[in-house]
Amino acid sequence: MRSREEVKREKQVIRERIWRILEDRGVARFPRPVYGRIPNFEGAERAAGRLFLTKTWTSARVVKINPDSPQKPIRYRALKEEKIVIMPTPKLVHGFLILDPRIIPERKYGFAATIRGAFLYGRRVKLVEIPTIDLVVTGSVAVDLSGGRIGKGGGYSELEYAILREVGAIEKDVYVATTIHDLQLVDKVPLEEHDLKIDIIATPSRLHFIKPRPLKPPGILWEILDSDKKKLSVVKELLEIKKKSR
Repeated sequence: MRSREEVKREKQVIRERIWRILEDRGVARFPRPVYGRIPNFEGAERAAGRLFLTKTWTSARVVKINPDSPQKPIRYRALKEEKIVIMPTPKLVHGFLILDPRIIPERKYGFAATIRGAFLYGRRVKLVEIPTIDLVVTGSVAVDLSGGRIGKGGGYSELEYAILREVGAIEKDVYVATTIHDLQLVDKVPLEEHDLKIDIIATPSRLHFIKPRPLKPPGILWEILDSDKKKLSVVKELLEIKKKSR
C-alpha cells in the first residue's frame, strides 16, 4: 500500500505534466504561467456552455462555484439566471461569500463574477446562513473518467466541501461538476481518502457523466487536517457550531 507521501508525489507529477502540456500546446490563458494554478484555458466558455445544458444546472437555484479564472463564465451565467452563488474566498481566509443577483445591479454581474467584484458586491456569510446548495462547481488541474480529481495542491476544495457537508448546506446526493480542457483528462488519478470526486466533467468538446457516481467524503477528516487549516476562522466557526449542537 502506498504511503500518503507517495500519493502526493504522484499527484504533483501529474500536475506538472498537465501544466506543461497546456503551456506547450498554446491553450493556456491568462493568468499565466498556469503552473501552481487551477489553469485557465482556451475553450473555457464552451466547456461551461455544455454544463449549462444539463438538467443539473438548469434546476439548481443555489450553486457553489470556486473563485478561479476558468469558472468565471459559470459565476456570471449563474447571476444572469438569477441563481444564488456561494463563492469560497481564496484559501478560505475570509470564509464564504454569497452573491445574490437580486441585490447586484445587472450591469455589474460581469465584475461581480471576478474575485475583486465578489468582495465588493458579495457579502461574507456565516456558515449557519448558507442556504442549501443544489450544485457544486469546482476547478481542477486533472481528472479521470472515474471521477478522480487533482486540484492545485492546497486541499481547499476538499475543505470547502467538507465544511459545507458538516453544517448541512450540502447533502450527500448533490452533484459535483468541473470544467476543464480535454487535455486535462488523464487515465488515472491517485486518490487519498479526503479527496473530492467529480460527477460531471464538461470540456470544450464533450460532457462526461460519471457512472456509477463516486462516493464523497462525509465531512472533515480531522485526524489528517493540517494545523494551518485548523487555524482558519471558518474552521473555528465550524467547531463552535459543533460544540453548541452537542
